[in-house]
Amino acid sequence: APMTLLIEPIDAIARRKQRDVLKVSFQPQAQELREAARQRVIDFLTAHGVAWQACGDVADEGVMASYAGQIYIDLPYEPQNPRCREILDFFEHPDGSMKDPAVALWLLRLASAMRNAHHDEPGFWDRWAERF
Repeated sequence: APMTLLIEPIDAIARRKQRDVLKVSFQPQAQELREAARQRVIDFLTAHGVAWQACGDVADEGVMASYAGQIYIDLPYEPQNPRCREILDFFEHPDGSMKDPAVALWLLRLASAMRNAHHDEPGFWDRWAERF
């Protein structure tokens, strides 16, 4: 039987880390292309010693979505920091546009993530599931 994997939403990660966070998502195109783009990102992060984990989008009580390959990059968003700059430069042209059209880099501000702080209350998602 396939193993169930609990994937943490990006906003929960931001609240846990108490900082802004970076998320990578992949355009919904042919699965082979999406997987190849995802593997290039993982290979780059691994080669540069940057921790990452699978993550979900911002949790939404009105939506139940399957995992689409999103990645949380475990590096503080500090564009002036050379390590962060190297990561940003891998993804973006100087004008901020994405180098790979199959890949999107997102910044989630902690202030935005805090809008869902009630999701962290013990039993919140269990109660939500009962009502779903």
